[in-house]
Amino acid sequence: MSGVDARQLWLRFEPYHDVTYFTPESRAATDALGCKGGWMGYFGMRAAPLGAASPELVTAVFYNFAPRMVSRALPDAWAVASPAEYLRVRLEGVDAALRRMLGSVDTPEIAEAASLARAAALAAPLAGRPLAAANRALPWPAEPHLALWHACTILREARGDGHVAALVAHGVGPCQALALYAREHSLDPAYMRAARGWTVEEWEEADVPGDLAAVERATDAAALAPWEALGASRTSRFIDLMTPLALRIASANEAMRVNPMALDPVRELAVPGWNT
Repeated sequence: MSGVDARQLWLRFEPYHDVTYFTPESRAATDALGCKGGWMGYFGMRAAPLGAASPELVTAVFYNFAPRMVSRALPDAWAVASPAEYLRVRLEGVDAALRRMLGSVDTPEIAEAASLARAAALAAPLAGRPLAAANRALPWPAEPHLALWHACTILREARGDGHVAALVAHGVGPCQALALYAREHSLDPAYMRAARGWTVEEWEEADVPGDLAAVERATDAAALAPWEALGASRTSRFIDLMTPLALRIASANEAMRVNPMALDPVRELAVPGWNT
């Protein structure tokens, strides 16, 4: 479908998905479950759709985390609680965070966005996309604001799975991808290393040239199928509906200030006359 900008769509559903992990409500939910630190909660909640996955499997599908960082959380997280319990508390945290950030979640606009997002998510290819497929297999929440979150999560993980495939195809390794991205977006290498668990020596060894632009083009191309299925008119309507939601969430969510994705919706989606 000509004219679709996959990155612009990502900027709109990524902030809605990110409340899954990086909010006080999410942290409180996993702390109450018994997790030792925020990263155990993160790995437990994000990996839970896969079942009690091994650290090796999670390292493979998450891609850019150092194996030692994953192993600090898994498999210990599964001794704290079952994957089903992580799925339960992540939905509780999402619900509480969205209600705080958005105020009223019972609106016609959110219901319409949920319907459009669900149609797009159900059209996302699953072949070679393990995280998207695992999330698609979960029950759909009944409430529209949570159904919208579930659809955004499937779309986000489908794009992420496609990104991993593009990195592998272009010979860009996990730490190398971070080093290239940090340089391109002027991100602090020390922050990026700490956020994904790599050592200085590993970072310096991986900080070699690679065609990140080609990877991004391939990622965007692989992410178009849901929107081609949705059609130009409904995709445009989804963009219109999600823009104020993404801006409000990004403005209220401290995790959007600095993050390893260099994601800044408040700056990139600035709309004349919009305010928080």
